[in-house]
Amino acid sequence: MHGLYTFVTGPLVWLAFVVFIGGSLYRIVSMLMLVSRREKFIFSYMSVRYSLRSILRWMTPFATVNMRRHPVMTVVAFAFHFCLLFTPVFLLSHVVLWEEAWNVRWWTLPDAVADVMALVVVAGCVFFLVRRLARPEVRFLTTASDYLLLAVVALPFVSGVVAYHQWFAYRFFFIVHVVSGEVMLMAIPFTRLSHMLFAPFVRAYTGSEFGKIRNARDW
Repeated sequence: MHGLYTFVTGPLVWLAFVVFIGGSLYRIVSMLMLVSRREKFIFSYMSVRYSLRSILRWMTPFATVNMRRHPVMTVVAFAFHFCLLFTPVFLLSHVVLWEEAWNVRWWTLPDAVADVMALVVVAGCVFFLVRRLARPEVRFLTTASDYLLLAVVALPFVSGVVAYHQWFAYRFFFIVHVVSGEVMLMAIPFTRLSHMLFAPFVRAYTGSEFGKIRNARDW
């Protein structure tokens, strides 16, 4: 068990970050090269003003018509993504690891707040699972990989809460927490999780087209 612990908290961590960073750069550069090769004219009407307007608008809860039409989905989606992004970054134990490795430290979440945020992520995964099963139009577009991705996202948070509170089998769940977190990180550039990379570009493109070409809002 000690050898496995050393491996997953050492070489596997570095591998996960290399795959995540390298894969993300590859996907973004590949996208830009594809656009340049096939639809280079898009760059001619890209606008910083309309790009930022669109990005900020769609980052604001209930700012768009579609968000107001689906209030439950809006609340769940914003809460889920907020907790998914900020819990790992500001979790005390994670910040301590960064301090030990690089001698850098930043503000951390109270443990109780981090617990609640982790449960919000898990609850969000359950909500999205039920939605995929219950709504025909969503179920039609769902593949087996979508269900697998929900498990990949939920597992680091479930195992992290269990391991932190040491409810049972602490060593096992700690290993599961670390490995599942690394798997999720490596999966981001190569699965539907890559929308976190492409969303700003999509909004910038859409906002520029609507604002600069069509003289209309994109929400």
